[in-house]
Amino acid sequence: MKNTGIFFIVLIIIVTFSSCASTKRIRYFQDLSESATPSDLSIASYAEPHIQPDDILSININTVDAEATASINSRNGGFVNVGGAQPGNMAAATGYLVDKEGYVDVPILGKIKLAGLTTLQARETVRTKALAAFKNPIVDVRFSNFKITVIGEVNRPAAYIIPNEQVTLLDAIGYAGDLTIYGKRENVLLIRKDSYGKSFTVKLDMTKKAMLSSPYFYLRQNDVIYVEPNRTKVLNNDNNIIKYITAAATIFTAFVLAKRYL
Repeated sequence: MKNTGIFFIVLIIIVTFSSCASTKRIRYFQDLSESATPSDLSIASYAEPHIQPDDILSININTVDAEATASINSRNGGFVNVGGAQPGNMAAATGYLVDKEGYVDVPILGKIKLAGLTTLQARETVRTKALAAFKNPIVDVRFSNFKITVIGEVNRPAAYIIPNEQVTLLDAIGYAGDLTIYGKRENVLLIRKDSYGKSFTVKLDMTKKAMLSSPYFYLRQNDVIYVEPNRTKVLNNDNNIIKYITAAATIFTAFVLAKRYL
């Protein structure tokens, strides 16, 4: 009986400390000061994304005569809400596809090369072309397919079409409903393609404030974020935890019987 009491006390201590450790593991930015005094925080510089082949662009040209540009603007439509306010529940309407050579084919204006430009630069390029056909045109160029995919241990894994270009890792995690308690916050995987179409990976630690100043803090179109499950989730899924408990109970029983009969 004495050994049984000791066993349960040790078990309670282990569970208590495991709970404390679990709470610490799910906190973001653990190395930030907890003082109420404001402290400096370094944030990564934002670099505008560049238009690439296979991107879909929304190109709008406005003039005093709305009918004059109707054939151009009718190809757009912004974002269509298909089931909620979250960006992930929006589907991009049709727009202008950037072909493999980097051109878009715009009615009246013809083919315009936009690949390699930012959307700001693309507006000026399209406006220069539009000046030959329209008086004082106002041009707007945006991405219609700025898509971020978040998978793994998040509450709403999905591909999210974002209505703006300046998107951070925290934004994407927020759209996906935050990480579950089983998500590895210290090992979030970012999958990205470089300008040559080659994929590479980067691991980011969301428990450290250095993540905020990482050059990968701001996301690019078609980025994929994968949140790896922690050891607890793996054990639960494999039913290994039951095996470990059974093995521990067997060893404990053998120990008690050995003490009784020796």
